[in-house]
Amino acid sequence: MDLLGNGYVGIIITAVIILILISVFLRFVPVGLWVTAYFSGVKVGIGTLVGMRLRQVSPHSIIRPLIKATKAGLHLSTDELEAHYLAGGNVNLVIDALIASHRAEIDLEFVKAAAIDLAGRNVFEAVQVSVNPKVIVTPDIAAVAKDGIEIIAKAKVTVRANIERLVGGAGEDTIIARVGEGVVTTVGSADKHSDVLENPDMISKTVLGKGLDSGTAFEILSIDIADVDVGRNIGAKLQTEQAEADKNIAQAKAEERRSMAIAQEQEMRAETQKMRAKVVEAEAEVPLAMSEALRSGNMGVMDYYKMKNVNADTEMRTAISGQSSEEEE
Repeated sequence: MDLLGNGYVGIIITAVIILILISVFLRFVPVGLWVTAYFSGVKVGIGTLVGMRLRQVSPHSIIRPLIKATKAGLHLSTDELEAHYLAGGNVNLVIDALIASHRAEIDLEFVKAAAIDLAGRNVFEAVQVSVNPKVIVTPDIAAVAKDGIEIIAKAKVTVRANIERLVGGAGEDTIIARVGEGVVTTVGSADKHSDVLENPDMISKTVLGKGLDSGTAFEILSIDIADVDVGRNIGAKLQTEQAEADKNIAQAKAEERRSMAIAQEQEMRAETQKMRAKVVEAEAEVPLAMSEALRSGNMGVMDYYKMKNVNADTEMRTAISGQSSEEEE
């Protein structure tokens, strides 16, 4: 019985080991994926799948897109897909783009699609935009006509992706910037803002003729002016600001002249006070001179009294003339 029991235990252990080995083998070697590929018409060997595992490439990320491409009539190799996968690209997205371009009869090779994908652009979306044009709506663009009236316009730009220029070509922001520049130039060259309001298609015609899609990843099909509004009177505003500035300058100059006049007046008053002080000083010397003349005999007492009478008569005449002036006033 012991030998029989030991024999059962050995069989069980052997079976468990075999199951573990089979599970490890099936996990490492995707037999199920190989079977799916074989019946889908994709000829790939087990060794190739094992090699993908060793190169740290997910076989499902290569074989399933390859099956999809083969069913769509594309002829690709696992080496091409594996190289793009190792480069960090999105294999499934590239295959979808190739299938879409093949259905739309757009000439797109795998190398070109892989380069677009590695450049960071959505190659599948680019193919869709190439088939179905995309409309880019610009923000409000403000421009001023020659008469000083501001025009606010909004444009809709219909573009189609240019597959050949997706790598290295400018994006939507460049298209919007160039359209805005064209609108500003066209409105700025108009003599009157009413000309733009009456004929808004002059903007689209002028802008479209400038070749704005040069160097971009898009081909501009049409530019339509969606909305045109009248903004501020920039010319009048500028004239008002200029007049205000001129007035402030004139006021500053007038204030400067007034300050200079006040300063000159103060200087003249100071000079007058100075001259009056000299007169008072001179008048103060007169009594001293008279005293000296009396002592030296050059002037008599009668002469002194005559001089006093003359001064009194002069003061009286001055007082009388002052009263007459007040009465006349």
